[in-house]
Amino acid sequence: MNLDPTELLARHREGLDFEAYLGTAPDRAVAWREIHRRVELDATQSTLLESFSRRMPVLVVSGIWCGDCAQQGPLLERIAEASGCIDLRWIDRDEHAEFSSKLRINGGDRVPVVVFMSEDHEPVSVFGDRTLSRYRAMAVERLGPSCPIPDAPIPQDALHATLQDWLDEFERVQLLLRLSPRLRARHGD
Repeated sequence: MNLDPTELLARHREGLDFEAYLGTAPDRAVAWREIHRRVELDATQSTLLESFSRRMPVLVVSGIWCGDCAQQGPLLERIAEASGCIDLRWIDRDEHAEFSSKLRINGGDRVPVVVFMSEDHEPVSVFGDRTLSRYRAMAVERLGPSCPIPDAPIPQDALHATLQDWLDEFERVQLLLRLSPRLRARHGD
């Protein structure tokens, strides 16, 4: 993926916050709001997010009509709410098709796709469309006993396992930013 920081800055600025994004299709936002209401961070997760010190613009390419987005989007919002360093913005995949086509996964225009950036909008990570926990649960459901994931844990609480998967990626990106020689030189740390 060839992502230009200038374009990422522009797309991030065009992005909507969570409430404005849900406001684009209030009838479809009901499922999003229900998941958002149901999920909470635990104390350890909140403490981790509060410890972030590098600014992290994050852009979610999504579809408010998308079931996977409705399941995972509110988790991303909960994570962002817990950290003053995360600037989370949302854009619609179909309305931004030219940009979204640069983020294809396995040959498809999937959602959600999350683009993590440094403070100067350099791309750091692109993650999506589902986390490992979601794929494991889907594999067991759809492939049954022939599923080739022996001994892989299938969480009883898929929602919170998916939340933890996303949190792990946010933490990975934060550590990458904290350890970046370029950013350490800039911040003198």
